[in-house]
Amino acid sequence: MRTLQQTVFLTVSAMTSGLIATAPSVQASTQILQTSNNSLGFFARFPAAWNQSVIPSSDSIPTAGPLSASLPCASFVPQIALYGSEAEPVLMVQTDYKSESPMMTSSDISIPDTVISPQNYWAFVLDRYVDQNSDGLTQFDYAKLKDTPSDMDGLGAYIDHMAAQKPSAFSRDDAMAYWANLYNALTIQVVAQNYPVESIRKIKSGYRAGPWKRNLVIVEGNELSLDNIEHDILRPTYETPLVHYMVNCASVGCPNLKSTPWQGATLGADQEAAARAYINSPRGAKISDGQLQVSSIYKWFKADFGGDKAGVLAHLNQYADADLHAALKGRQKINKYTYDWDINAPK
Repeated sequence: MRTLQQTVFLTVSAMTSGLIATAPSVQASTQILQTSNNSLGFFARFPAAWNQSVIPSSDSIPTAGPLSASLPCASFVPQIALYGSEAEPVLMVQTDYKSESPMMTSSDISIPDTVISPQNYWAFVLDRYVDQNSDGLTQFDYAKLKDTPSDMDGLGAYIDHMAAQKPSAFSRDDAMAYWANLYNALTIQVVAQNYPVESIRKIKSGYRAGPWKRNLVIVEGNELSLDNIEHDILRPTYETPLVHYMVNCASVGCPNLKSTPWQGATLGADQEAAARAYINSPRGAKISDGQLQVSSIYKWFKADFGGDKAGVLAHLNQYADADLHAALKGRQKINKYTYDWDINAPK
């Protein structure tokens, strides 16, 4: 029998608040190192608001393969790591272990299902179902979400949590982030509920194309549709064209769905990044055969971009990269407006 120390690092992306796990049914990514004596170490991230009373004891850590037996003599050493932009404690569990096999693989170790608190489920849904294709387009896997009832329920719980908040008491930036997150979560929910559809416009509000007139949520006693959130709250309250880079209408032609929730603390930088990403993509603006083609967003909402073509061009120039900025120099005309209503799902 060969006796090894195998130190296994379980990277657990903590997305909960006060809970001790990660995404449901996720296999841990592991790094296994051979060392000189008989010890087994686990490193796992836990939320900033962690509670030692809910950390599992050594004999309750679920394992598979060579680790199917209970693990003895665990000790817990909290350290600090980073998840996203927030510091979170890291849990280290170390125990003695002897193995007949020279090395374990990641398939030998599993992570338990977790309960994700409602306020964190939007981050989880984005992390699990959003991807970006080679053209820089953010895509959402509506089919996979629809086929995962637990995550559909979790998204509904997040929306219920948001509906119970009082955004009128929030700071300006926090409230703006709140409304954008709620808009995007409601859009994902209604599209997933009706999937498969080739376009969000196929989901109607009465005889009208699209779900935008449907009353979907009640916030502070007000029954709201997607149009209410965008056109009666976000646009008139905040009076910035950057609103249009925050809300996503589940279409290829739309600015990308942000792959993490909007946050008041980073709002300005994130808005600018979203504007630059869209304007410098062919969906935002491009020169084709010497003609300038831009998104129909700049026509539909011209009033938000200065009220005329000169205002739109000035806005594009503000966020254009070097190549586009040079191509726009001296232009006074927009030749064509386009928009792709195809659903932003993987093909």
